[in-house]
Amino acid sequence: MCGITGWVDYERDLTRSGEIAQAMVDTMACRGPDDEGLWTAAHAAIGHRRLAIIDLAGGRQPMVAEEDGRELAVLTYSGEVYNFLELRRELEARGHRFRTRSDTEVVLRAYLEWGQELAEHLNGMFAFAVWDVRREELLLVRDRMGIKPLYYYPTAQGVLFGSEPKAILANPLAERVVDADGLREMLAFVKTPEHAIFRGMYEVRPGQTVTVRRSGITKRRYWQLESYEHPDDVETTVATVRGLLDDIITRQLISDVPLCTLLSGGLDSSAVTALAAMDLRAQGMGTVRSFSVDFVGYTENFKPDAARATPDTPYVHDLVRHVGSEHADIVLDSGELMDPAVRARVLHARDLPVGMGDMDTSLYLLFKAIRGHSTVALSGESADEVFGGYQWFHDPVAVNADMFPWLALGDISGGANLDMLDEDLREALDVPAYRADSYHQALTEVPRLPGETGHERRMREISYLNLTRFVLMLLDRKDRMSMAVGLEVRVPFCDHRLVQYVFNAPWAMKTFDGREKSLLRAACADVLPESVLQRVKSPYPSTQDPGYEQALRQAVRDLMRTYDLPSRRIMDLAAMRARLRQPLDETSSLGHRAPLERMLQLDAWLRDYQVKLDV
Repeated sequence: MCGITGWVDYERDLTRSGEIAQAMVDTMACRGPDDEGLWTAAHAAIGHRRLAIIDLAGGRQPMVAEEDGRELAVLTYSGEVYNFLELRRELEARGHRFRTRSDTEVVLRAYLEWGQELAEHLNGMFAFAVWDVRREELLLVRDRMGIKPLYYYPTAQGVLFGSEPKAILANPLAERVVDADGLREMLAFVKTPEHAIFRGMYEVRPGQTVTVRRSGITKRRYWQLESYEHPDDVETTVATVRGLLDDIITRQLISDVPLCTLLSGGLDSSAVTALAAMDLRAQGMGTVRSFSVDFVGYTENFKPDAARATPDTPYVHDLVRHVGSEHADIVLDSGELMDPAVRARVLHARDLPVGMGDMDTSLYLLFKAIRGHSTVALSGESADEVFGGYQWFHDPVAVNADMFPWLALGDISGGANLDMLDEDLREALDVPAYRADSYHQALTEVPRLPGETGHERRMREISYLNLTRFVLMLLDRKDRMSMAVGLEVRVPFCDHRLVQYVFNAPWAMKTFDGREKSLLRAACADVLPESVLQRVKSPYPSTQDPGYEQALRQAVRDLMRTYDLPSRRIMDLAAMRARLRQPLDETSSLGHRAPLERMLQLDAWLRDYQVKLDV
């Protein structure tokens, strides 16, 4: 995994703008702590920061393809292509010769062979840019599910691009402006494709290529979910899911650096860990290493709530005993979660105040601890979207609501908290209308089967919304928190072959045993302990320590005493003071703390990023 960035300008000589281009590269240092590179020509500056995973000595970037001493194309690439060995053999058969063992060179040679159609040949998670020296064209490519981020900012004479907004914002041509529409997107807890919140900035859509020429910018969708009749019965479907998972895990275990799994004790991460353990044993590569997160006193004092019926740790340890993994619990206390330096790094990783409070901070600290032992981690992320695991897949109120289902059951984001906005601003933004527009636009994209009606039709819609909107928020969170410490996180359940296959399985088949994620449970039943196999879905943990909320309240009180309060234009300070006067509950919850987290984040973001609000 790496950080990529660059600048194309058809009207200036960028060889004279190396200092600005280098500043863009420097913002990506956290994503690539092992190496850096900057290639410049008259109209292009292509930058890279490297996290070395495969071919540690030979995969340096930007990588240049040459022929007879003439430069043909330059690649800056982030991600992993899991079928690169097959592609390499195919390209060699077509006459290409390789000088490294890296998947980077396979991608570069694939471009020379297939042009922008190379994207269809790749299986993996990736975001990359190719500058075609011959045509003076830039090609931006993002993976099918949007696992790896990629942003761009058109200018009058070209474009700026980067793995994260901060790379683009390092260039003076990019304005740090957020208008009303950007603020709506930031507060709505929806994910509008291509919307990047900063005015003038865009996100390359999953499964999309963007081509920049002198004549302008063109976009192409090379992949999207399709609907077709599912021909298989339950038994065949379960066997197919298992076969896909076995192949996916085997591919994603390839690494030249230490690798581990993220383990929560739930069905998803346990399946990944168990299958990885089985595969490594079969290859004679020893046992799998696993990590989990916990909080001081969390398991002993756990109180069930609407989202979580059980703590993770007992199930984690059941799975560890079952597969014999080399395991470590990363146990955090509230002092670590409130550390100002850590919270600042989390916000810097996000670039936006769209976080999930302590859930982001603990994820960052978990990844930081893991990075001391491993460079690559496999995650169970996205299984809920693929197999239908969330509560809102099964709650009739959420299913039948005329809105995004995750919003129908309340503010699960723990972040929007529209009641805490300044009243005039709240009315002007009309976030509920924005959410409704986004929802109905998403519905127009759903690929439908002819004659499909009733509950099956609706559940196809629910699945599509989760796979194209909700999952992107979680993938972005995982990417930012992991890459902030130089850890590569792989997501086996996002393999497009699995996603497409399960998307078309009838909903009745996805719940054939009367439970959530029936197909995944059946596919992995032979490798999991019974306790994990029967466990009810439980989201990523959030601290219940009232001491954490007490510290948050004090931080907000201290903030509100300052004379220069950037968030004054956004927040209703009277409502916030009333919130601070409420008695502290015996058990603190993410949703209850959300207004406090939101105000602290907004204020720090407006100060640190020097954002201009145009609302």
